[in-house]
Amino acid sequence: MSDHIVALVLGVVQGLTEFLPVSSSGHLELAKFILSDDAIGEESLMMTVVLHLATALSTIIVFWKDIFEIAKNAFLKKGNEQRKFVFLIIVSMIPAAMVGLFFEDLIESLFNQNIVLVALMLIITGALLFLADRAKNTVRDVGYFEAIIIGIAQAVAILPGISRSGATIATSVLLGVDRSKAARFSFLMVVPLIFGKITKDLLDGDFASNSLDKMPLGIGFLAAFLTGLFACRLMIRLVKMSQLKYFSFYCFAVAAAAIIYFSLV
Repeated sequence: MSDHIVALVLGVVQGLTEFLPVSSSGHLELAKFILSDDAIGEESLMMTVVLHLATALSTIIVFWKDIFEIAKNAFLKKGNEQRKFVFLIIVSMIPAAMVGLFFEDLIESLFNQNIVLVALMLIITGALLFLADRAKNTVRDVGYFEAIIIGIAQAVAILPGISRSGATIATSVLLGVDRSKAARFSFLMVVPLIFGKITKDLLDGDFASNSLDKMPLGIGFLAAFLTGLFACRLMIRLVKMSQLKYFSFYCFAVAAAAIIYFSLV
């Protein structure tokens, strides 16, 4: 299959599944398996980072008013609420940052198109979403305790098949956090981590080569960015409407289909 078509498919998959609670990493692994995408090393790393950069930028576009307000007032005397939000984001980042720093090789070894692992993790994601959809009394704000627990959920979501947005939003809702605030916190907390990961890769020299074909990267970026804008806004509405159970059914169905497909090929 053409590299350009593969890039388009991977971009659309990343853009939709980064925000919809069905695991972008799991769907990317399934897509690579189905498309027989055997790219490894620098080329695969570059595409992965470009796709995540695209969805990070789409998050910034959707929440630009919130980000501007936080940046403008966080360090002013009157900006206690914005300052606290910054500290909560920092606290939530710690578990995932620690896992990324100290277990990077182990994490990368899991992204080898291990379809059975992806399917099992999708089942866990589906169970979390189903439970969260039934949660009541979701009226609380995110506090430091909630930020730590949500951060741990984000760290666990590094596993392929565990939805980052699904795990963090479901965990927030199960802790009693208001659904709208849970979605906002979930989407904003990942942005610093993505840019931190890109910075680390740049410092490590992972993007030093000029031999990579830029066109597939551009196609993947644009597809992920545009679909990310759509999916982010859609997910905010769906969380408010308590419609997470339908995504849980989807995760169960994809997991079953993945296992059946894997057993037949």
